[in-house]
Amino acid sequence: MDKSIAVISAGLSQPSSTRLLADRLAEATSRSLEDAGSEATITVIELRDLAHDITNMMLTGFAAGALKTAIETLANADAVIAVTPIFSSSYSGLFKSFFDILEPRTLAGKPVLLAATGGTARHSLALEYSVRPLFAYLQSMIVPTSVFAASEDWGSTGGAHGDLAVRITRAAGELAELVEGRPTARPAEETVIPFAQQLANLAVSA
Repeated sequence: MDKSIAVISAGLSQPSSTRLLADRLAEATSRSLEDAGSEATITVIELRDLAHDITNMMLTGFAAGALKTAIETLANADAVIAVTPIFSSSYSGLFKSFFDILEPRTLAGKPVLLAATGGTARHSLALEYSVRPLFAYLQSMIVPTSVFAASEDWGSTGGAHGDLAVRITRAAGELAELVEGRPTARPAEETVIPFAQQLANLAVSA
């Protein structure tokens, strides 16, 4: 069965280590899905190319052209790989802005693999105290293993051929397991009962 994976890359330079990590994760996820008997369709969304459209939508509320297509791709994907550079111990403004413009529940119940890049390993905890809470708020099914790659991780003594490769493989495997095991239907919208009505119901039953 074909599975669609949307890959969000928020790198600002071209080429970027953020895109490199995104591609490695996409390749590993594709292999894991193929091992499980599924075909993977990978679509990469480069936020750098959508920066002006994202700003315009924040100001006007209207998504045009490539941004509209990107949002539809994300909404219809079976899973998401989201990769951001870390600046000043948090995700980039472009990364946050993109997820701010999404309709509520766009990512609800959707498997998401989180990853980040940074100049130093000191930024690695930003995935846990900054990026992960964002996707928890968006009600995503977050893969247990997140992947951080510092500049030194890409060196010949380790990097893509050492510990980083192990983490990429593990995280990709976890994402594939979620994709294969998740229900095909979107979670039902929860019926919200106004607080005043809840109080009134309590008074009646008392």
